[in-house]
Amino acid sequence: MGMNAIPFKDLAPDTYFSAPVFLDDTYILLTPETPLTSSLINRLAEWEIRELFTDGIPLNEDAEEAAAESEEADAEGRPVTSQTAGDKENLDKVSLFYEQFLKYVETVYTRYVTKGEISLKELSDKIKTLCDVILENKRYVLRILGGASATANYLVNHSTRSTVLAIVLGGHLKLPPHRLIELGVAAVLHEIGMVRLPPQLYMADRRLSDQERKSITAHPILGYNILKDKQFPLSICLAALEHHERMNGSGYPRSLTGDKISLYARIIAVACSYDAVTGSRPYKEAREGYAGMVDILKNEGKQYDDVVIKSLVYSLSVFPVGSFVLLTNAKLGQVIDVNPDNPRYPVVLVLGSKTPDGKETIVQTSETGVRILKPVRREEAEKAAAGKE
Repeated sequence: MGMNAIPFKDLAPDTYFSAPVFLDDTYILLTPETPLTSSLINRLAEWEIRELFTDGIPLNEDAEEAAAESEEADAEGRPVTSQTAGDKENLDKVSLFYEQFLKYVETVYTRYVTKGEISLKELSDKIKTLCDVILENKRYVLRILGGASATANYLVNHSTRSTVLAIVLGGHLKLPPHRLIELGVAAVLHEIGMVRLPPQLYMADRRLSDQERKSITAHPILGYNILKDKQFPLSICLAALEHHERMNGSGYPRSLTGDKISLYARIIAVACSYDAVTGSRPYKEAREGYAGMVDILKNEGKQYDDVVIKSLVYSLSVFPVGSFVLLTNAKLGQVIDVNPDNPRYPVVLVLGSKTPDGKETIVQTSETGVRILKPVRREEAEKAAAGKE
C-alpha cells in the first residue's frame, strides 16, 4: 500500500491528520478537515478494524496552520495550466442543454398529472441523448450541477439532478449503453409516486410532522404501481419501488438488504441522497458539496453500497466538482474537474487570477504542489472574488 499504518490502539478522539486517512487501498475514511471522533473510533472497533492508513501525521490546529503557511511560499510559483478558449463555449452549450432537459422533465411530470401519459420510447430517446452529452462533457455537466440553482419545482429539480448523477455513476460502473438508458429513465421517474400525494407534503416549506412523513413513505409503492400499469420494464419499476431501501435493511417499503436491492435502486439511492444533502429544498438551504460528500462517505450504519459510494468519490472527487475551496497558496478556487487517478487532488480554477496572456488560471492540485486546504461557502468565495475585480 505504501502508506503508514496506524494501529487501532493509537487512535485518539478529536485528532486531525495532515493527509487523508484510509480504511484500505481505496476507501477514504477521513479528509484532513475532518476530526476522528469517539463515535467513529467505536464504530471501527465494532467493525474489528485493526489499523488505518495515511501518508499524514496527527495534527493539532496550530501545526496545521503552520504547515499551510510554510507551504504557501513553496506552492506560489508552481506551473499551472490555463483554460482554453473553448471551455466557456462548451460550458455555455452544456448549461443550455441542462436547462432544456430540466424543462423536459417538467413536461414529463406535468403530462402524467394532467393526462395520465408517460412515453417510455420518448423518455428513452431523451435519456440516450443525455447519456451522450454526459459521457462527452462530464466535467462541464458536473460544474453546472454543482452551481445550478433550484429553478423548477422540487420534484422536477431533484429528479433531474439525481438522473445526471445516476448516469455519471452508472458510467463509472461501466454499465453498457442500454442499461445506462434504463437507469436514466428509472432516475427521472423514481419520484413519480409523489404526484399521487397531496402537493403540500412534497412542496412543504417546513419540516414535516411524523404523520406526514409516514404518508410520504407510500410514494415508492405508488410509483411502482404507476410504472407497472404503464408496462415499463420490471427493472425500472423496481428502481422506483426500492430507491429508499438501504443495504443494512433500515429502508422502506420492504426492509430489503444488500444484493436483494436492485442495482439501479442502489445507484439511485446514492445519487438521490447526495442531492438531498447538497440540493436546496423548500425548507432548507443547500449544503456545500464537500459537506454532502463527507455525509455520504461516512455511510452511517452501512446504508449504501460501498462500490457505488466509491464511484461517487471518483466521479466527483472528495471536494465535488462545482464546490469552492481555499488552496494552500491562500487563493480561492472552484473545483472544475476530477483527477481520475486520485479523488483527493481535483483540478481547480483559481478565482480572480489570470495568466500573462489573459486566460483563467487552472491548477492541478497534487500532494507535492498546491493542495486544497479546506472548503469554503459559495457566498464567501464569490464575495472575495468580487472584491478583487
